[in-house]
Amino acid sequence: MGNTVTCCVSPDASPKLGRARGGGGAAPGPDRWADAYQAAAAAGGGVGSGSGSAEAESGDSDAGGGPHLQHISDREFPDDLALESNPSDHPRASTIFLSKSQTDVREKRKSNHINHVSPGQLTKKYSSCSTIFIDDSTVSQPNLRSTIKCVTLAIFYHIKNRDSDRSLDIFDEKSHPLTREEVPDDYYKHDPDHKHIYRFVRTLFSAAQLTAECAIVTLVYLERLLTYAEIDICPSNWKRIVLGAILLASKVWDDQAVWNVDYCQILKDITVEDMNEMERHFLELLQFNINVPASVYAKYYFDLRSLADDNNLSFLLEPLSKERAQKLEAISRLCEDKYKDLSKAAMRRSFSADNLVGIRRSNAILS
Repeated sequence: MGNTVTCCVSPDASPKLGRARGGGGAAPGPDRWADAYQAAAAAGGGVGSGSGSAEAESGDSDAGGGPHLQHISDREFPDDLALESNPSDHPRASTIFLSKSQTDVREKRKSNHINHVSPGQLTKKYSSCSTIFIDDSTVSQPNLRSTIKCVTLAIFYHIKNRDSDRSLDIFDEKSHPLTREEVPDDYYKHDPDHKHIYRFVRTLFSAAQLTAECAIVTLVYLERLLTYAEIDICPSNWKRIVLGAILLASKVWDDQAVWNVDYCQILKDITVEDMNEMERHFLELLQFNINVPASVYAKYYFDLRSLADDNNLSFLLEPLSKERAQKLEAISRLCEDKYKDLSKAAMRRSFSADNLVGIRRSNAILS
């Protein structure tokens, strides 16, 4: 998407595909996209509706002549959708996918214990006095392949341990097929396995050049949709729900967002109109709440790592080399310097001029 709200219906391919990442252009960012989406909602057209401009109705304008837009944080949530209980909004609420996976994990451990099944050869590497093993995945720079594996495993548990088959027509693959192949009549009966989900998501991320952070935001939007809309992700709708979450996450997170028409080049048989309609419905069901706080993002990242540990999806570990140790030490020193500067500034603000002379620091006594 570009700098306007409705550019996703452009018939031309976006500059995202076929050129190197990075470069100029304003970063979309959650705040900017939230304002754009709310403006589109106030205009009544949504995003990707095809209109060149959006005009707010006179009843929605304030005294200053502009549309009155309520901020997301000022909205009231229903009693059955309390913010504290929604994992995609509140950092202390447990993620849904981790809760759904625990049933299988406990049953597997219980079965292994009863049947005296050996865990087999241990493939996980552990650090020792002479060698330190670390992986290349951090909360700020997750490993792409490992993150996609964890996110698709979370989707797999969502489908497998769903409560029911509540869905909406806009996400039904029979009503809105992604390919020209005929959808079998019993398509809603067979749960996809983890490999099938992984191949679908991996294809989209590889073709659209999306990042690992985008995969985590995709999972946040997916669980937010299931909570807000009170639906379930099941065999009949999982592809379109995942596609809609990826589409929205890429526009919010990436500096150079993938346009809707680009997904039509990846999925050859889907139309731009269908993509626009699905995006509009997705946003309306989210109540245009596309904000992902840093604390929520971090919670999902670490819960995904816990999910990987429970299911023996190990992150690639490598011995700590001298070069990497030096880089980590340099980063650590930089953080310490920043922390010292902040501490000094806070101390200057904490004491009045009368007390500055009398400040003393006693030496610590180690016994």
